[in-house]
Amino acid sequence: MNGAPARILIIKLGALGDFVQALGPIQAIRRHHPAARITLLTTAPFSSLAAACPWIDEVCLDERLPWWRVARWRQFRRWMRQAAFARVYDLQTSDRSGWYFRLLGRPHPEWSGIVPGCSHPHANPERDFMHTVDRQAEQLAMAGIPAVPPPDLAWLDAALPAAGLTEPFVLMVPGGAAHRPAKRWPAAMFAELADRLLELDYQPVLAGAGADRAAIAEISAACPGALDLTGRTSLLQLGGLARRAVAAVGNDTGPMHLAAAVGCRAVVLFSDASDPALCAPRGGDVAVLRQVPLSGLAVAEVEAALRLG
Repeated sequence: MNGAPARILIIKLGALGDFVQALGPIQAIRRHHPAARITLLTTAPFSSLAAACPWIDEVCLDERLPWWRVARWRQFRRWMRQAAFARVYDLQTSDRSGWYFRLLGRPHPEWSGIVPGCSHPHANPERDFMHTVDRQAEQLAMAGIPAVPPPDLAWLDAALPAAGLTEPFVLMVPGGAAHRPAKRWPAAMFAELADRLLELDYQPVLAGAGADRAAIAEISAACPGALDLTGRTSLLQLGGLARRAVAAVGNDTGPMHLAAAVGCRAVVLFSDASDPALCAPRGGDVAVLRQVPLSGLAVAEVEAALRLG
């Protein structure tokens, strides 16, 4: 191609915790293809984070087209073909990303994933019983990338919202998927922990998205000294908060993966709705507390795990 660099495609659509846990593999792919032009196919919620990632040259958005949008699918297939990717790393390994392989038709580029017929399959029948990080590392090893070290996330940082923020503070993440209430420690218990943090001279800082407003409002009403940053932080700012926090505590949800990954001491609360052996956040200082039901987890136990002295 007239000396143009080879083009590589990485597919990682979401969710946030999964995206964070794919950053190590993305860095490893960059190191394996230092001169390539690397494109990431992802979804809109992660576009700004992907754009800031130094290992990616181009971000393209998957619009999650419904199947009946035939003309748009043809346009998507034309883009995939014209890009002439030398290799695709499917880190999503879903039915949807497998459909992209079939949509392309022959000849296929080299493809790392699990779709039948791909050139570099992750050929481990036990892959679904592996932790996400370990599974992706083994997938890349089978594609010729032998090592996936923890990523260097010095870039995952941004200026903090200044109003009302004081140090030292503890980042609290009381939200989570609205359709999975069993994964949420009760807001009243977060409020009790927030009160205890204030007694110890740590500011409780509440972070979350719009879907978490009800839980965070309940905590704020019970503990007016807590700082509510709901919907006021980008993912890069959330990384900045986690870097500067004394510790972070929260449910099994995406922001806790991000906090752990940037090196924050993280206490992550699990019920039986998810298995930490498969999906717990990875980082330098992560404690997992699991209780069934999660409402049975005592505030004192969570406080002790934070190791605030």
